[in-house]
Amino acid sequence: MAKVVVVGSLNMDLVMRTARLPQMGETWLGGAFSTAEGGKGANQAVACARMGASVALVGRVGRDDFGRRLVEALVVEGVDVGGVRFDDEHPTGVASIYVVEGDNGIIVASGANAAVSARDVREARSAFEGAHCALFQLETPLEALGEGLRVAREAGAMTLLNPAPWHALPGDFFPFVDVFIPNGIELGQFAGTADLEAGATKALEAGVGAVVVTVGSEGAWLFRPGVKEHVAAPRVEAVDSTGAGDAFVGSLAVSLAEGLSLRESISFAVCAGALACTRLGAQPGLPRRKEVHALRRGWAGGEGGMRS
Repeated sequence: MAKVVVVGSLNMDLVMRTARLPQMGETWLGGAFSTAEGGKGANQAVACARMGASVALVGRVGRDDFGRRLVEALVVEGVDVGGVRFDDEHPTGVASIYVVEGDNGIIVASGANAAVSARDVREARSAFEGAHCALFQLETPLEALGEGLRVAREAGAMTLLNPAPWHALPGDFFPFVDVFIPNGIELGQFAGTADLEAGATKALEAGVGAVVVTVGSEGAWLFRPGVKEHVAAPRVEAVDSTGAGDAFVGSLAVSLAEGLSLRESISFAVCAGALACTRLGAQPGLPRRKEVHALRRGWAGGEGGMRS
């Protein structure tokens, strides 16, 4: 069985559907409201678990109702939460998500996520033992990321960094990243250019092993030295894109952990991301392995399709 360890955030998502966003100073009546388990770290852990992997998560929640709900939901999904600490000083992180015509805007109050430390990672070192892949994002402090990359490399795990939300990284982090997975906006923020190939080249020169750029409904691009390849995604009717990137990253990690090539793993992951867009909510919308396989089989004859 593929084994994945995730170091990252846990949030309670407060989701509101609305026809449009209000202007500053304006009150606007929205539509349906719901809460859902979220946070990029937790989402990616659940995405991996639903793909059939053994998953451990390292992170923090507050000692409050939201925190208990998030941890309980992870346990139900089969995620090892031994590395998730209850923080007595900070509340659980919260994300306000506004869904407009299938797209979304998100504002995050980090709470306990901002207190995840290098020590937390060291104390969860056993979770890295035997792991095939380690996943990281940027919703927790850089000190935890740096320690996680180092511990993962020592354990022999492939490292995947989803640099979201983007903020500047120390240059010595990049050589520890095997697969760098930004979306087009994040790659532009890193490289200072909207040109994907130029941005990917800069990341490769910084030391990452490969760059996978997600581009929404258009799928993803793979860049390696001397390689530039587009992988199309199936067309779906989008309801809510929240969690689609996490579905992509989790599915990519599990496919790689199972020994598929990077190109084959991306082909699987774009189907997982597309399915996540057809449902409301982050974790509730994450697909299961059999659903992704079914979509791939049905799409295999279409443009850009790839047979299972």
